[in-house]
Amino acid sequence: MSALKTPIHFHETDVLVLGGGASGCGAAIAAREAGKRTLMVDKGKLESCGCIGGGNDHFMGVLNTDAPFDTVDDMVKFYSSPTNGLLPETVRQWGEAMPHMIEWLTDVGVQFRRKEDGGYLRTQGFGQPGRWWILIRDGQFMKPLIAKKIREMGVDVVDNVMITRLIVKEGRMVGAMGYNVLDGEFHVFRAASTVLALGPRATRVSTNSTRNPFNAQFPSHNTGSHYILAYEAGARIACLDTRQTATVLPKSFGCPGMNGLTGEGGAALNYKDERFMGKYHPMREQAPRHLFVQGLVREQIAGYGPPFYMDTRSLCHESQRVLSEELMPGDKATWKEYSEQKGVDLYNKLMEVEIGDLALEGMVMRDENFESSIPGLFVGTGFHAFSGAMCGGYAAGRHAAEKAEAVSALPQVEESEAEEERVRVLSPLHSDGGTHYQQFESAIRQVMDYYMGYVRNERGMLQAMDSLARIEALKGDLVADNWHELMRTHEALTLLEMCKLATLASIEHRETSPSTIYMRSDYPDPDPALNRLMVTEKVDGKPRIFWQ
Repeated sequence: MSALKTPIHFHETDVLVLGGGASGCGAAIAAREAGKRTLMVDKGKLESCGCIGGGNDHFMGVLNTDAPFDTVDDMVKFYSSPTNGLLPETVRQWGEAMPHMIEWLTDVGVQFRRKEDGGYLRTQGFGQPGRWWILIRDGQFMKPLIAKKIREMGVDVVDNVMITRLIVKEGRMVGAMGYNVLDGEFHVFRAASTVLALGPRATRVSTNSTRNPFNAQFPSHNTGSHYILAYEAGARIACLDTRQTATVLPKSFGCPGMNGLTGEGGAALNYKDERFMGKYHPMREQAPRHLFVQGLVREQIAGYGPPFYMDTRSLCHESQRVLSEELMPGDKATWKEYSEQKGVDLYNKLMEVEIGDLALEGMVMRDENFESSIPGLFVGTGFHAFSGAMCGGYAAGRHAAEKAEAVSALPQVEESEAEEERVRVLSPLHSDGGTHYQQFESAIRQVMDYYMGYVRNERGMLQAMDSLARIEALKGDLVADNWHELMRTHEALTLLEMCKLATLASIEHRETSPSTIYMRSDYPDPDPALNRLMVTEKVDGKPRIFWQ
């Protein structure tokens, strides 16, 4: 009860950055370079939060050299699609920011791998036409380097505050509210413009073979607040039907490293030791990530697995060494312990792999200036991988700084509004209920695993919606015994909303599309008429879905 009696902290800035991962860091860098007061908020600590907090082994860089397909124009052509929500103008800005971001990262100490001639060592993957992936050495150590420089640039940082509501007044974004996950103190942030960067996806949706939802491909602290907060505030969300993602994992490891494995030439084998991906894509293991997953699903349906394997035995010794000693540990620091305990030996043995957990994504719709359908709310998140996050965030931060320049006054946020939100947020601590977040989330995952797997149908998804509604009826029974459980409770509530919206979108997407990770058993073929953008928005308290 003491948290309800503490003062509410009010903050004001020019550019508010919500999220301290790669996208938020890029936005903060751009806003400070533009000379704007910048404040960054994350429920974790800047030095370790975000997808890159655990490490990364590659950064996508189109460098405009004489190499084939190495121009921004090539990149725009590859990524501009009616179904992925990316405007050509925004993709171009992603590409144009790459050289600056590579230089900035190099200056703070991030080590990009180079060839003997001094050029960057780059590989091809994910269906891309060129060798765009620059390999990183010791990537598990880079987030503290980035954080140190951002603090030195004069960015104000508020660690350990979970954002629970976006504030929209007079038709524009004016700030956000949240609470400190360690002590419960409440914070209100007002800003001339805001960049939303609260994680590109929702995890803990399903599990891999370990049945541990926190042993996930992507950071397990993201459960969809980036989309649900925007949706609740009135923003339009696209691609909830197509931006569902998974990957192939070393069995029970949780972190993929697949870009390194396939980029170095690793081969995927079924239980008959057949290299099968050529049946599903001409680039075989270097196909787009979701088609690699579809390949394993189709092999499993045909009875050719599990088990599945990655074969690196025929690679040159240096490639094997780089994978074992640099790239795989760069994605997750426990790789060597895992290898020792599982007997993984990339030099001499096949490594068993599996289809990993499902994660849900979307796209907060934005115009060519990265501004969402809510004026004053900018979004850089949505591009591919570390490079896309940081460069997209940088572009969004630059436009947010320009917007802040034109704002002369902001509506006030009354203390009574903040108090109402604080009471709502802290209510599970004072609940007489008997449902903890673990039970609540476990029920969600049971539904999603059973009805929203990599092969699904309309009747099953309608049953999923009915089951999720039954789980939702327990919201009032949720109880939290401490600050950690309170944070997890709000993550679980966000996860439920994200699963509902993604299931609704999947029901409407009546085809098996080459752009989706899942297959529809009731609609097994592609439908060219659905080569459009699906948009979801909240109207009169309910989701409205339409095709654009």
